[in-house]
Amino acid sequence: MQYATVGFPRIGLNRELKWATEKYFRNELDAKSLTEQAADLRAAQWKVQQDAGNAFIPSNDYSLYDSVLDAAFMLNAIPERYRALNIDDTSTYFAMARGHQDSHGDVRAFAMKKWFNTNYHYIVPELDDTAELKLKSEAFLDGFKQAAKLGIKTKPVVIGPFTFLKLATYTGKKTAKDFEGDIIQAYIDVLKACNANGVEWLQMDEPYLVMDLTKEDIQHFTRLYSQILAAKGTTKVLLQTYFGDVRDCYQDICALPFDGIGLDFVEGKQTAALIAQYGFPADKTLFAGLINGKNIWRSNYAKVLKILKSLKVINPSVVLSTSCSLLHVPYTVKNEPRLGEDVSRHFAFAYEKLDEMREICRLSDLPDYTKDPAFTANQALHQSSLRSDADVRARTDALTEDDFHRQMPRKERQNLQHKRLGLPLLPTTTIGSFPQTAAVKGNRAKFRRGEISESEYRANAKAFIKDCIALQEKIGLDVLVHGEFERNDMVEFFGENLAGYVFTDNAWVQSYGTRGLKPPIIFGDIKREKSITTDYIAYANSLTDKDVKGMLTGPVTILNWSFPREDITIEEMMNQIALAIRDEVMELEKAGVRIIQIDEAALREKLPLRRADWHKDYLDAAIKAFRLCAAKVQPETQIHTHMCYSEFEDIIPEIDAMDADVITFEASRSKLAILDALKANHFETETGPGVYDIHSPRIPDTAEIEDAIREMLKRIPKEHLWVNPDCGLKTRGEKETVASLEHLVTAAKHIRAELA
Repeated sequence: MQYATVGFPRIGLNRELKWATEKYFRNELDAKSLTEQAADLRAAQWKVQQDAGNAFIPSNDYSLYDSVLDAAFMLNAIPERYRALNIDDTSTYFAMARGHQDSHGDVRAFAMKKWFNTNYHYIVPELDDTAELKLKSEAFLDGFKQAAKLGIKTKPVVIGPFTFLKLATYTGKKTAKDFEGDIIQAYIDVLKACNANGVEWLQMDEPYLVMDLTKEDIQHFTRLYSQILAAKGTTKVLLQTYFGDVRDCYQDICALPFDGIGLDFVEGKQTAALIAQYGFPADKTLFAGLINGKNIWRSNYAKVLKILKSLKVINPSVVLSTSCSLLHVPYTVKNEPRLGEDVSRHFAFAYEKLDEMREICRLSDLPDYTKDPAFTANQALHQSSLRSDADVRARTDALTEDDFHRQMPRKERQNLQHKRLGLPLLPTTTIGSFPQTAAVKGNRAKFRRGEISESEYRANAKAFIKDCIALQEKIGLDVLVHGEFERNDMVEFFGENLAGYVFTDNAWVQSYGTRGLKPPIIFGDIKREKSITTDYIAYANSLTDKDVKGMLTGPVTILNWSFPREDITIEEMMNQIALAIRDEVMELEKAGVRIIQIDEAALREKLPLRRADWHKDYLDAAIKAFRLCAAKVQPETQIHTHMCYSEFEDIIPEIDAMDADVITFEASRSKLAILDALKANHFETETGPGVYDIHSPRIPDTAEIEDAIREMLKRIPKEHLWVNPDCGLKTRGEKETVASLEHLVTAAKHIRAELA
């Protein structure tokens, strides 16, 4: 038996690509040097996979920023405003990702959204009526050619045409159907290039096939591939799906002349049943996604081998595979010596998953693998239990319906809060964090290395807070924040202060572009054992007559941005974390904090891709967990939350049911698309759709922000509208942050004057 990986991490074992790309952004590295460094990094990763016995090593999965953006560039989907900058290809590529502002012009970036049900963000392609889709270059084969020179055989990976057209935004009158002819020819040209260069396998990623599909969607997919595959020549085409099952189109897929089909058995609830019911074509190779590409726990060999055995009976041509790209897990456990053997033995990061697959392939070829030492050791590992806490279990078991409801209806609370807080119309605020300067990062690094004491660390953090409060008062914001200078990450920080977590030093995963996260790992029952934020928030409050928000991360986001355990339910984990956050909320209120923000940036992230599964499998539990955090506060205490970079339009009623008093949304990159949904659903919660994009270095002028506020006022009552950026400001520079916020405050004042 052979095995394959769908994709591999790409930020570099020590985040080398991040550092190189950021040097490029600062003009400390030219495009040629950036490309050369990326080539060296991907070559090293191919060698690791080759040495581990991977028979289907992916290439072109190694992106400078994002694979969907790569596909847009490959297909010539470059709007005129970027072409008009008259800059080189690399600069144009990054302008589409991050925006561009200099003497060449001022353009915003493409929208950015969550990649299906993951914490990765992709760049949304944009197609206007003048777009001419075609194969712009053969750069998608650069990795294949480089690897071939090194004696490494790879399968190039491209985003498929169906998923590309489904994810794209259409800004004119044309729809996906109008681009069918062009995109079919473009992918025929992709296959011609593969044939001309001796490519044995081409992987075409079509994750959109696991979504709810209409009859028209399936016909659209079939039209595309009927023509594309007719030109495939000697190159074999692997249709790769992931993040779910293909129940709507399984038979249609099998009827098309693909040479291989990759199916997800981890998140695909019906994948095994579909194969059992309909079989699998004898003339195709099944790439069985049995190794979890999104979580870090060791595979249970018994379960995987049992499924492999049943699949071989149906079709002997089976390749073991990851369920999705390993982009979503860190590189290697070997980078984590501080974890300790008793903990690390439970984990398999990307490198360890290669070892697991090689071992499973070896075991699958044995007449009786149950006596093999590798198998017995794996089973012993899965019989060991994680850390448990009887008090935590008792507390969650004792929850009643009253624990999930505020004392007073929201409309009545709003009147009390308005009188108590005395804020102006269109109150201005930020989402939470301020720029993480070199001094801020240096303070954290010195403390981590033991060069300063905890008291020195905290004193330095408070000095940053003092400066931040003074800056916000100078800018003129109405509701302030303390800046979060004591926090490395909005989830990792809370995990470090809760029992039940373990932490890594170097287990980074890519969130978007050069932004990485180091998700903490839930290794047992969760509880709060000490105060987490109150000292910092109370200090910030003492420095000003204005309200400073208490900043917390919500239970759903803490769970979704952690690597979760797999031995208890999602609902149990959410409620454990929610009770811990509730303890912090109550302490903040007791300390005199009148506004408390409980961020749920990742609320939608684990929402099942199939609408039928939304409520029973996730959404009901998520909404209740948020309510559990704030249900016991007084009616006068204003509860905020924040959500970003996902599509919320179809769950607006559920978001309203969270019963927050104020919610801020990402909105600027999506061109305020959420506003119509808020109006249509008679949204009761006060709201602040972001007026400018913080994931771009460009500075919006006052007029741009005023226009955004005017658009918002067409759909949102003026008494309910807040004015704020899209998200936290930790990734931005100080100069651009101050300028942008000054423009924001000025714009709000101008609109207030107009309303008066």
